[in-house]
Amino acid sequence: MADQEDTSLHSTTTIEKGRFVAAHCSCGWRGPARRARSKARSDAAEHEASPVGSGAS
Repeated sequence: MADQEDTSLHSTTTIEKGRFVAAHCSCGWRGPARRARSKARSDAAEHEASPVGSGAS
């Protein structure tokens, strides 16, 4: 199992503030504020696919 990427620590959600929505992750990562919910969800999915500890956005 050491050869597999562990993405289990990534637990993302989207948070709305006024007209904007941003993706947030339990690892501390935060995506940029977006007006389109679909783009914020795409940001979250992209982040969840990244390896834990890689620093990828």
